[in-house]
Amino acid sequence: MPELPEVEVVKQSLEKYIVNKNLLKIIVKNNNLRFPVPKNLSKKLSNIKIKKIKRISKYIVIEFYNDLFLIVHLGMSGTLHLTKNINFFKNTNLSFYHSKNLPKKHNHIFFKFKKFLIIYNDPRRFGFVNLVKGKINLKSYFSKLGPDPFSEAYNFNYVKKYFYNKRKNIKNILLDQNFLSGIGNIYASEILNYSKINPLKSCNRINDEEITKIIYYTVKVLNLSIKRGGTTINNFHSIKGNQGSYQKEFRAYDRDGMGCKNKLCIGTIVKINITNRSTYMCDICQK
Repeated sequence: MPELPEVEVVKQSLEKYIVNKNLLKIIVKNNNLRFPVPKNLSKKLSNIKIKKIKRISKYIVIEFYNDLFLIVHLGMSGTLHLTKNINFFKNTNLSFYHSKNLPKKHNHIFFKFKKFLIIYNDPRRFGFVNLVKGKINLKSYFSKLGPDPFSEAYNFNYVKKYFYNKRKNIKNILLDQNFLSGIGNIYASEILNYSKINPLKSCNRINDEEITKIIYYTVKVLNLSIKRGGTTINNFHSIKGNQGSYQKEFRAYDRDGMGCKNKLCIGTIVKINITNRSTYMCDICQK
């Protein structure tokens, strides 16, 4: 599943092409995604200009000038492709997973613009699109999500209060979208390695210095990944066909048996399982 940096890269790629463009029509080839595609989607959005695109957690939100918001979630295997026409396959992928080229199967939704198409492809169909009217309803839709890591709401006081009396381990808390939106398995391991915190440590034992480190390295790791174009696992590509390269800078994730990169540390990265998820940590500085 794409995490925050990969979705941010998709959002930035889309911004370059579809903001202030009229969406001519939408063709739905398969209505049966994770949730059914909203009825009359094309009728409600056809010939409406796109005002803005933003990312909320791991969701892409496309704002139209008629006060409608199209929410796109890529699920486990969803990709968005930009192509000049249905026969143009090369270097179309601006999303996550699979080939950089447009697949011939599982193309479920076509967004038609004057000179190009945006195509939603999803083999496993865990992704979805939804339509929301008005900013109040949009805010309500995402009301259960925790703050964005780049927002002012993600601060020392918020984290300290949230951690108070919680015995849940810090790794699972970082993955909890009610605490912080957008973090997934890869970046949780990276943040904790930078912070030199054992992923099994319970939140009520995290001290003030460690809280400060977690906040700092959350922002640092995510910014670095966005700058590198995201992480290429199973071929993430930007809209220009460029791979994300953050995986070349992993400090913990997928480095089982390799040396820890933290300064002056002679430890080795080990792999453990936490709630059926692979977790990578140093056997010395994160002990």
